[in-house]
Amino acid sequence: QVQLVESGGGLVQAGGSLRLSCVASGRTFSRFAMGWFRQAPGKEREFVAGITRSGISTYYSRSVKGRFAISRDNAKSTVYLQMNSLKPEDTAVYYCAAEDSADVPVRATLYHYWGQGTQVTVSS
Repeated sequence: QVQLVESGGGLVQAGGSLRLSCVASGRTFSRFAMGWFRQAPGKEREFVAGITRSGISTYYSRSVKGRFAISRDNAKSTVYLQMNSLKPEDTAVYYCAAEDSADVPVRATLYHYWGQGTQVTVSS
C-alpha cells in the first residue's frame, strides 16, 4: 500500500503561481511512476503531468506544457508540481497518483494509488 497526501492548493489570481506537493508513505517511493491529474466540476479527471521513477523523464498535457513543471525528490518521498502563469481554466481539484511502473501512464484508470486531492482556484 501507498498513502499519498497532497498540499499546496489555494486561491490565486490569474498569472500567479502555486507549488503543489505530494508526500508518499508505505512503500519504496522510487519504485513508482508519479502523475498529477486534475478534475474540474462536471468534467472527467485529466492527466496534467507525469514523471518516471528516476525523475529523468517528464511528460505534460498540451494545456500546461511550458507553464507547469513536475519534479520529485526520492529521498523525501515527495513529488512536486510547480504551476506558473495560472489561468482560470486551471481551476480544479488536483490529485497525485502513483503506479509501480517503468513508464508513466496517462490514463487515470492505470494508477492504483491516489491522494485525496487539493483544491486550486484561479480567479480572473
